[in-house]
Amino acid sequence: MLVAFSVAPATADTPEGSVSAAVAEAVRIVRASGLPHETTSMFTTLEGEWDEVFEVIRRATDAVTAVSSRVSLVIKADIRPGFTHQLTEKVTRLEQQLNRE
Repeated sequence: MLVAFSVAPATADTPEGSVSAAVAEAVRIVRASGLPHETTSMFTTLEGEWDEVFEVIRRATDAVTAVSSRVSLVIKADIRPGFTHQLTEKVTRLEQQLNRE
C-alpha cells in the first residue's frame, strides 16, 4: 500500500510561523524506518504493509506531539494488494501515458 501523510504542529512558536523543525523530526523517523518513501513540500509517501506503514506514521506523529500540544495529521491511502514498487511505478505509467500524446 501507499500512504501519503502530513503531520505538523497546529501552531508554531517561531516568529515566521515555521514548523520545519518539528516536521524534520517526523521525517527522520520515516527515513530510519527503511521503508520506501518520498518527501515533497506537502506530504511524505510511504510504501509497505498496513501495520508497518501505520506504525511509522504513529511514531512520526508522536515526535511532533512531543513539541506541540495540538497536531494536524492528514492521511491518504492507496490500498492495492499484490502490488509493490508503486511509489515509482505509478509515476512511470503516468509518464508513459503523457509521452503517448
